[in-house]
Parts: sequence; C-alpha cells; structure tokens
Amino acid sequence: MISVIIPSYNSAQYVGQAVKSALNQTIQEEVEVIVIDDASGDHTQEAVKEISATMAKRSLIYCRNEKNLGVAETRNKGIRMAKGEYIAFLDADDWWDLEKLDMQADLIKKRDCPFVFSGRELMDANGEPTGKIIDVPNSASYKTLLLTNCVPCSSVLMKTSVAREFYMSHDELHEDYIMWLRVLKKYGEAFAVKKPLLKSRLSEGGKSRNKLESAKMHYKVYRLMGIPAWKSIWFFLCYAVNGVRKYY
Repeated sequence: MISVIIPSYNSAQYVGQAVKSALNQTIQEEVEVIVIDDASGDHTQEAVKEISATMAKRSLIYCRNEKNLGVAETRNKGIRMAKGEYIAFLDADDWWDLEKLDMQADLIKKRDCPFVFSGRELMDANGEPTGKIIDVPNSASYKTLLLTNCVPCSSVLMKTSVAREFYMSHDELHEDYIMWLRVLKKYGEAFAVKKPLLKSRLSEGGKSRNKLESAKMHYKVYRLMGIPAWKSIWFFLCYAVNGVRKYY
C-alpha cells in the first residue's frame, strides 16, 4: 500500500484537483489518500467530502486539526497515520500525472533507496502551464543536495520506515529540505524519474515565493545541519547560482 499525505490549509479551491490526481493513479497497488486539514477557515472539508462521495475505488481519509499546527507537524501526523509501506507527499495546490506512483514505485523497489523524486512542470496560480519544466538529476546525495535542493516535496515517494525515522521539523525554515538532508546523510542516495510527473502551482502564499526570505531560510538550514559558517557561505553561493539557472 502507498499512503498519500496531503496537508491542506485554506486550500478548498485547489485541494480537489490534488486529491483526484492521487485517487486516479494508474498503479494497481492499493492507495490511501490522507487529507489533513490544518484548521482551515474555508470549505476544505466540504470539498473533500464531495470527492469522497463520487470516488470510492480508493481509500480517502479526512482529518482536521483542532488548531493550526503548521505544515511540518501536519505532515508528521499523516506519517503517523499512514498504513502503507511507502508515503507520498503532495501539497494541496499541486497535482500529479496519473502514472506518477506507478513509475516511482518501480524505481524505489529497483534501487532499494530511501526515497525517489521527479521533475516538475511549473503552473501559474490558475493551474495553467507557464511553459517552464524543472529538470532533475538522475540521483541526489547529501553532498549534491547541499549545493542545490533539487527535490520537490510534492514529488517524493519515501519508505514509511524512513519517514518515521526522520520526521519533519522547523516550520520556520525549509522543513522538507531538512528532512531530505538528514535522510541522505544516513542513507546515501535517492533516485529520480526524469519526467515532470509533478504539476507545481506557483501560488501566491507559498514560502518560496519570497526569494529573499527563502534564501535566508536556506542559509539557516546549513547552520542547523552543523555546517561551519564559512562552508555555509560557500554552499549558499552555489545554491544561489543554481537557483538562477533553474528558474531563468
């Protein structure tokens, strides 16, 4: 079984597309989709229930936090709830190609690695293609990931045992990046499907949309990982150059 974890905060207008893309995967393996509503003030619950009533071939679970916990702890809650051997992360404003899990499940079993990821296509806030595809390398290690975070969170399929060893933390930083670094520091290497299986929406409220703040958070991740200041500056300069190459 694969457990898909979708944290949602005031994403009622988008979450339906994310959920449907997970429920409609071509993979024959059993899939459960866990939507965790982080105390939204909109109609997220109604949007999910509407889908649940019309799509019964997969397991769809809705859970609401009593108070806002932030995306890291909300994903952690999903990790604890998951019944699958593997966990896939999907943000509420993103969605997948329908063969995404099928292709990645084959790869993670073939490579026996801690997680796999994929390329992505950038979409505008309305879900329309921007014409920009972000490619990924064949693999990522701890050292290469320090130079650039090439792992989109919504593209990751991870062994559940690994996710439960390295829960997400530090919501004020790049919580997913911290997780990838900690995992690869121990397990060595992750592999990628070099296709844009993820459709990544450039929503206005995302943390990474403010490039200056995102850069500050990135540097703080290096320091959190115990990297000396001088080396952190070097890695940060590499990250900045790679960021320009990636998006422009």
